[in-house]
Amino acid sequence: MADIIWITVAALAIGYGFGSIPFGLLLTRLGGLGDIRTLGSGNIGATNVLRTGNKTIALLTLLLDMAKGAGPVLLAIHFSPDNTLPYAVLGVGAGAVIGHVFPLWLRFKGGKGVATLFGVVAGLCWPGALLALATWLLSAIAFRMSSAAALVALIATPTYVWWFYDKITAGVVLALAILVIARHRENISRLIQGNEPRIEFSKKDAAE
Repeated sequence: MADIIWITVAALAIGYGFGSIPFGLLLTRLGGLGDIRTLGSGNIGATNVLRTGNKTIALLTLLLDMAKGAGPVLLAIHFSPDNTLPYAVLGVGAGAVIGHVFPLWLRFKGGKGVATLFGVVAGLCWPGALLALATWLLSAIAFRMSSAAALVALIATPTYVWWFYDKITAGVVLALAILVIARHRENISRLIQGNEPRIEFSKKDAAE
């Protein structure tokens, strides 16, 4: 039992280390775009990076934020002994999301965690991740709001994990999804008030 506790704690710490790398901040600085925390929502995630107008850096931020969730999970699956595998995988996945949301290096003011959580799910069970992505895309088309699409996908994702993986893992993903949803409280408030920014799919949308 003591070994399992130490392995879980170590996995949390390793996952936290990966998750707390602020790719959005680093990439925007390297790209000469300044400090992303002074723009838009002040968030370090890909959505706010996109507000710089640099789609390439925004896409890289998205992919790297997903990778820092998927990578540690895949490493844990590959290297952990069978008797400690679930604890290592869940610990490292949870740590990655917590690290992204509350990075020590940025005084615990990080991103919202959507991409990193979806990365964790991709590492656990890619069919569940594909369904989560499909849910986001369909919701984005229906609502034309990124935050609304993310919230719908976050609510649905634990069910996908339960279906393709197991109930315990789905429970952990549910807890992480609740954390990420809580990080969207300002978006939820704007959605209720009806003034959440919409996705511009075309010039016509932008003019509306």
